[in-house]
Amino acid sequence: MAFPDDVLTDDEDVVLHLHPHWGSLVVPAFSVVAALALTTFGVFFVPDGFLREAVQYLVLALGLAAIGYFGAAPWLRWITTHYVITTERLMIREGIVTRSGRDIPLVWLNDVSYEQSLLDRMLSAGTLSIESAGERGRMVLSHVPRVEDVHATLYELAEAADGRRRSGG
Repeated sequence: MAFPDDVLTDDEDVVLHLHPHWGSLVVPAFSVVAALALTTFGVFFVPDGFLREAVQYLVLALGLAAIGYFGAAPWLRWITTHYVITTERLMIREGIVTRSGRDIPLVWLNDVSYEQSLLDRMLSAGTLSIESAGERGRMVLSHVPRVEDVHATLYELAEAADGRRRSGG
């Protein structure tokens, strides 16, 4: 999915457009499976009695709420989170109902570092820390796919942007 061109300047191109790593959806997926299993178990093993049907509906409602909260909401957060690196800036867009965004010009980047646990290295993901000269300072992006490549790309683009700024072009 391409990032909308209407947010880019005339001479700006998208270099990378990423969502958080798919590994961040593993726990929500297992939560959905567990909620389905518990809901099924709860519906079929409600004891007989005059409230059986009401309790079954209550179990179904709680199961659907759990699936929504632990499964659908994380997936929606994942699909609506964008890490976009262009030739001029880093853009972060997040939010399901209320959208928030942050743009950091590449010439403002002071430090870009990454961290990977053993599991992150196996999944080719990690945490990217970005320190900028802006008022908000340090920003941490977790579950970044191919974090080493993103780190290298940000460094190269920041150096190129700084070189263009110094040469006046």
